[in-house]
Amino acid sequence: MPDLEMVRLPAGMVGLHDARRKVRWTVELESFEIGRFAVTQEQLAEAIGETASHPLRPAADVSWLRAIRFCNAASEWEGLDPAYAFDGLDVHWDATSDGYRLPTEAEWEYACRAGSTGPHYGPLAEVAWTAADGVSAPQRVGLKLPNLNGLFDTLGNTWEWCWDLLDPARYDDYRVFRGGGFADDAWSVRASTRRGGAPGMRHEDVGFRVARGGFDEADAAQGWSLAADLERATIDEPLPPGWTPRR
Repeated sequence: MPDLEMVRLPAGMVGLHDARRKVRWTVELESFEIGRFAVTQEQLAEAIGETASHPLRPAADVSWLRAIRFCNAASEWEGLDPAYAFDGLDVHWDATSDGYRLPTEAEWEYACRAGSTGPHYGPLAEVAWTAADGVSAPQRVGLKLPNLNGLFDTLGNTWEWCWDLLDPARYDDYRVFRGGGFADDAWSVRASTRRGGAPGMRHEDVGFRVARGGFDEADAAQGWSLAADLERATIDEPLPPGWTPRR
């Protein structure tokens, strides 16, 4: 499997914002690693035994579940303990594992912002593939400028799956994806924009990048906890304006 180039980020803090629920919260993060690039077609194809039509483009049209399985395959390839265990289609993350995994939502935004506080970490035309470029598919990774963490394409090109649930009270098992895609305008291609989809969902502009880092607790790390997910699933509150319920 082609190497996954990782960048280690220092411990820090990040503020998150759910605009629809009008909720803000701050997360303290321990040091972790994250991919310099989104996982490419070549890397995914090698893991699942297929041929990549555009090897250096980000792997897109990839479901959350396939991204999870890729993470486990990459861990096994390098002799690491897989981060995820499956019970049917239910996935459990052992946060003490140092294997490859999807970033938490807090990790993703911290990595994307690289210390910036605005919607973009640089002039959008220079750092992100968006609708303004007029392209019809994801472009080769690394062609736009990186952020100050040395990460490429965290904004634009493809949305990126995270580990976290979007809103379990209304959307069951929907998972968050972040960053915006090649067909989106500047309003969507922002460091704080949150969207999500079902674990088996596939779209031409949704891919992923990997993270690594093991922590002290198996069921809580980096802004996520199983207990919080279970509590969020029971919240019964008025539907925010503009929110279309799944059920």
